Amino acid sequence: MRREPQTTHQTSPAQPPYAALFLALAFASPSLAAAQVSSPSLPAAHPAPVRRIVVSIPDRKLALLEDGHVVKLYSVAVGAPESPSPSGEFQIVRRLENPTYFRPGVVIGPGASNPLGTRWMGLSVKGFGIHGTNRPGSVGRNASHGCVRLRNRDMEDLFARARVGDHVSLLAERTTESAQIFGVPTNDGATQVARNDIREPNASIARGE
Repeated sequence: MRREPQTTHQTSPAQPPYAALFLALAFASPSLAAAQVSSPSLPAAHPAPVRRIVVSIPDRKLALLEDGHVVKLYSVAVGAPESPSPSGEFQIVRRLENPTYFRPGVVIGPGASNPLGTRWMGLSVKGFGIHGTNRPGSVGRNASHGCVRLRNRDMEDLFARARVGDHVSLLAERTTESAQIFGVPTNDGATQVARNDIREPNASIARGE
């Protein structure tokens, strides 16, 4: 005899009394039901600060700005009279830790004798960058081959803050903006700068010094 498949009858579990009450309230007040299931709002994300580096070539100073405010000031070496630093508006296009120094016939790997120090940030003008140095005594003078040179510890600090794409202004002359950032020359020719002026680390690559 052929058997028919048995059908099992499932019963729904009994609803707790408060569930029925909630459904009744939901029909009576849809806004109350929506409030019960709405997700908590997430905190708004803060936009990344707009960074800019300003170098005053005559004052041999570098300022890091975020959203137009000075974050730090550093002493730098800039180009010597026979190899001046370029002036204009540029961007950081490359960042390197422990770079290798190259010039025709010379290759110097990372280490204490590397003219680029421990960090290099290349600019959007070929062969020039911001870097450290193996000659910290040159900082504060017109002594480089055109690059902007910092003491190694300061370059490492700046490197940690700056990113590819940040704008870099190299100012060949003092301007109203540079006076506001770095201070104004005193009668004896020295430059008064903000009290958070610090010394710099090294870093660099490619062109060198």
